[in-house]
Amino acid sequence: MSDDFIMQMRPLFGAEEKAALAAYMDEDGFLTEFRKTAAFEEAIAAFTGAKHCIVTNNGTISLTLAAMALGITAGDEVIVPNYTMIASPNSVAMFGAKPIFADVEAETLCMDIAAAEAAITPKTRALMLVAANGRAPKAGIKAFQDLCARHDLVLIEDAAQALGSRYDDGTHIGLKGAVGSFSFSMPKIISTGQGGALITNDDAVAARLRRLKDFGRAGGGTDVHDSIGYNFKFTEMQAVIGLEQLKKLPERVARKRDLYRRYAEGLNGVDGVAMFAQDLDQTVPWFYDVLAEDRSGLMAHLKDAGIGTRVMYPPINRQAAYRVPGMHPVSDMIGDKGLWLPSMVQLSDDQVDRITAAIRGFYGAS
Repeated sequence: MSDDFIMQMRPLFGAEEKAALAAYMDEDGFLTEFRKTAAFEEAIAAFTGAKHCIVTNNGTISLTLAAMALGITAGDEVIVPNYTMIASPNSVAMFGAKPIFADVEAETLCMDIAAAEAAITPKTRALMLVAANGRAPKAGIKAFQDLCARHDLVLIEDAAQALGSRYDDGTHIGLKGAVGSFSFSMPKIISTGQGGALITNDDAVAARLRRLKDFGRAGGGTDVHDSIGYNFKFTEMQAVIGLEQLKKLPERVARKRDLYRRYAEGLNGVDGVAMFAQDLDQTVPWFYDVLAEDRSGLMAHLKDAGIGTRVMYPPINRQAAYRVPGMHPVSDMIGDKGLWLPSMVQLSDDQVDRITAAIRGFYGAS
């Protein structure tokens, strides 16, 4: 691959992370969870405005623990959007709960509330609302809160792609449900390689989450167990990197928004490709997502021009992992036309201009 190839995504670590790791190793510190992990949890809680933050080994397990802590058990049904990363349904299928798929809004790719309500059965116990690309549902978060209240369901917010994004009232995404979940995997706006975090304002739920991720211990440093639990802990090395990444989050939020504006300007008026709208006052684009006519042709054209892209998530119900019958026209359409353009925060303005010029050339736009 040539040096001028523009990757669709790559993480950004710098001298600060390297120096912090070296300094930590000189401290003769613990490599498993300890003070740096606590400091990282406190920093995430402060940034989001949450009362509690609990970090885990990855974002899938975060969702699994959220469901368990909220009383979801094997055989219960959890409504999940049919357009999402497959980790969302897998997180509950892991312990025997059953994901039930609902289609998404065409404008936001967040769960469609009418489809969600139609999917409710006597076995439904929870609704997992995914903030697709940092966006909030067009129907409004209160509509989902009210739906859950009417049917006695718990609301879990999969905010893996939404760190830095907020609802219209300023509340960080992830704090309107019982629990919100974030991911720090490689493509996210900040990364610890792998890692996840849960936020909640509920003291009892937070306590259950901490026990569940640490073998069910009655307290740290003991081998007395109040309940069944698991080993889903973080590491100090991840926390050291995360603390340095968090320092860079405000500038990354601003840069992500600037890049969206430049993409939108460069693709304005091009027939054949359409960017999804983004409320830049409240949300932060994670990936730059578009609907593309002749998607495979465009991808090949961009690859020849030294530009990487990635197909957006296909509809989950049609994947071999699930194969569940159902009509989900919006997620089906995304499976045919959805495309992620290069989205790394270190993109330069000139690179975005090169990308949009190549797209314009493919569609014959002047």
